[in-house]
Amino acid sequence: MSRIASKPVEFPKGVDVTLSGSEVKAKGPKGELSMPLHSEVELSIEDSTAQVKARSGSKFSIAMSGTTRSLLQNLVTGVNDGFEKKLELVGVGYRAKAGGKTLNLTLGFSHPVDYPVPEGITIETPSQTEIVVKGIDKQKVGQVAAEIRAYRPPEPYKGKGVRYSDEHVVRKEAKKK
Repeated sequence: MSRIASKPVEFPKGVDVTLSGSEVKAKGPKGELSMPLHSEVELSIEDSTAQVKARSGSKFSIAMSGTTRSLLQNLVTGVNDGFEKKLELVGVGYRAKAGGKTLNLTLGFSHPVDYPVPEGITIETPSQTEIVVKGIDKQKVGQVAAEIRAYRPPEPYKGKGVRYSDEHVVRKEAKKK
């Protein structure tokens, strides 16, 4: 059995998880999320814990039980605490400004880049070179951060571009004569 799936998911106070048919719903102080439950996985909810089990002994079923347990943990964490990703802009004249439902980026192109912020995501800019993406859905937060980074990924020679705050960019040596 998957070692991840054998560990139960604990619900903190204020988080309510319900199972209706093949859909799991989590409701907490930050909001409400739901996810479909795969047919190869069983879920049992007791008091403030949930246990995920594989329906059969097949390799796929065991793998899905571990995946489902991780997704359920992300659901509970999201509605209780939320998720955030921090990005940094490195480069002369690289700036970001959050305004309403768009993020205005100046990334060295001949034109400014306007990124429309999707529903359920908030973007803050504590300074002109920092971007903080926040939300309750871990997948959506990571996807938005990756889309912003994709406009100008960090290049290896000068290190200019948009990078995650904990990312290490391996620098290359310039060409020698």
